[in-house]
Amino acid sequence: MSVAAAAAARVSPYLDLESAPFTLPGSRILVMRADEGVTVRLAEYERRLDDCILVRTLRVLGPDGRVAPVSAVHPDRIEFGAAGVTLTFDGPDALSLGGGEAPWTAELDLPHTPALRTTSPIRITLAPAAAEHRKSARFTAEIEHFSCARGHRAALEATGRVWEEWFARTPVVRDDLVGMTAFCWWVLGANIVSLPGRGARAVVPSKIGYVGLWQWDAYFIASGLRHGDPELAREQLELAFAFPTADGQLPDVVHDEGVLASSDDLPPGDRDNLRRAGSAIADPSAPIPLTKPPLAAWALRRLEGLVDDPAWFDAAWATVARSQEWWFAHSDLDGDGMPEYGHPYSSGLDDSPVFDAELPVASPDLAAYLILQDDLLAARARSVGDAAVAERFAARASRTLELLEGMWDESAGFFRSSGAGAPVEAEAVVSLLPLLTGRLPGRYVAGILAALDDPERFATTWIVPTVARRDPDYSDERMWRGPVWVNVNALLAEGLAVSGHADRSRALIEQTLRLVQHGGGPHEYFNPATGEKARTATTAFGWSAALFIDLAVQVSGA
Repeated sequence: MSVAAAAAARVSPYLDLESAPFTLPGSRILVMRADEGVTVRLAEYERRLDDCILVRTLRVLGPDGRVAPVSAVHPDRIEFGAAGVTLTFDGPDALSLGGGEAPWTAELDLPHTPALRTTSPIRITLAPAAAEHRKSARFTAEIEHFSCARGHRAALEATGRVWEEWFARTPVVRDDLVGMTAFCWWVLGANIVSLPGRGARAVVPSKIGYVGLWQWDAYFIASGLRHGDPELAREQLELAFAFPTADGQLPDVVHDEGVLASSDDLPPGDRDNLRRAGSAIADPSAPIPLTKPPLAAWALRRLEGLVDDPAWFDAAWATVARSQEWWFAHSDLDGDGMPEYGHPYSSGLDDSPVFDAELPVASPDLAAYLILQDDLLAARARSVGDAAVAERFAARASRTLELLEGMWDESAGFFRSSGAGAPVEAEAVVSLLPLLTGRLPGRYVAGILAALDDPERFATTWIVPTVARRDPDYSDERMWRGPVWVNVNALLAEGLAVSGHADRSRALIEQTLRLVQHGGGPHEYFNPATGEKARTATTAFGWSAALFIDLAVQVSGA
C-alpha cells in the first residue's frame, strides 16, 4: 500500500459526515448526513449552512425500494448500502452519483425545484441562484443525467487522484501519532477554498462556519502546512499580507467580498450578536480598526529555508515591519508607549473576561507579541546588514519589556491587564504568554510556573485552560473563558522552551497531542475537565489540525 493510500485508510474512520463532512480541496460543496441519506450544502463567508442548501436530501433506494443507507465514507467517495452506488466529486463544483450493478433509484429533494427521482447516473452541478433565492445561497443545484456510467468512473478516478496527491505530502511522524496526523492533514486539505479574485488558495479555519482567511489562523495554519506543502503555506501568508491599509494595518479577515479591517466592515450577523450581548462596540461612534495579534514575523520566520524566493521574503518582511509600526503609531491609544487592543476581535480571544472591562485594553499578551516581533525584525535587519534599523527595533523591544514588567501584580502573582487605564480583575491565559519573549527575569518566570502548577489556577485535568479556575468568570465550556485551545498551548510550549524550561515544554506538547487524540480530532476548543470537544466548538478546525501536525513533527525528530 502506498503512503497516500495508507493515509487515506487511516482517515476514513473519522469521516462521519457530521463533525467531518465529505468535501474536496478547492470546493465549497459539503455533503453531510441527513435522515436516511445525505444533504448537500455550500460553504460561504458569514452564511449559515442551513441557509446554503443545494440538496435538502439525497437518498439511494435499492432494488427492493428500501433506502440504502450510507455504509462507508472515504476521502474520495461515499458508499450507499450494498448496492455499490457511490457519490463522488466531478471537479470542485459538481458531484457525481453512479455505479452499482443492481438497479437503484435516487431521490433528491431540491430547495427551489420539484423533487426528482432517477434511475440513471447523475451529475449535480452548481449554478447561479435565481434572483428571488439569493437571500440564502448564491448558487443552486442543477441535475444532469449521464448517458453512461463512464462519466461517473472518470469522476471517481479524478477525485481519487486529488486526494492521493494530497496524502502523498503527509508529514512523517512518530508511530503513535500517525493516525491523527493523517486526519489533521485531511482537515487542512478539506479546508482549502478558492477566494474569487484573490489568485490564491486559502486554507480556511473551517468550511463549517469560518469561510475566509483570518490573519491569525493563517499564521498557525501555515506553521503546520510548511511540513508537507511549503508553497501552500506561503500562499496563506501572501493572502494575509496582501491588503494592508495605507498606514500598514493588516486586516482581520480576507474573504470573498473584500476584507474585514474596521468595525464598519463587520458582517450583520456579528453586529447583531454584539448588540444582543449589550456590547457598546456593536455600533461605535467612530470606526475601530480590526486586526489580529502581531505574530506575522513569527509565522514568516518559520518558512525560512523552506521557500526559495528571496525577493518575496524581502517584500514580506517589509510588510511586517510596516504593520509593527502601525501598532505603535495607531494603537497606543493612551500614549504611554504600550499599544492596546481597541476591539476584542483584534486580540483573537474575543470572549475573554479580560474584555469585560472598558476598552481599550492593555494586555500582557500583546506586549509579549510586540517584543517578540521587534526582536525578530531586529534579527532580520542584522542578517541583511542594516545595523541601525536592527538597533531601533531592539531598543523598542527593550522599552516594551520594561512596560510589560510594570504590569506585574505582585500580590496577585500575575501580569494584570488594564481597561481604559483601570486594573482588570480577570486572570486569563494572557498573563502566561509573556513567556514567549524569552527575556523575562527569573522571578516572573517562577510566578508563571507557579500559576501553571496550581490546581486552583491553570493545573486542570487537561491543560492549559484559558482562564484561571479560581476566577469567577471561569467556565469549562464557554469560548475563551476556560476551554483549552491548541494554539495557546503551542505558544506556551514555545515560551517555556525559550525561557529555559525545555522539559516542561516537551511535556506540554505531549499533553496537547494526547488531548487532540482523546477528544477525537482537532476541534476548535476542548473542555479542560473532560478533554472532550466543548459543546459549541467547531470541528475539523484548521489551526488545531495544523498545530497538531507542527507539534507532532517536533516531538518526532523529523
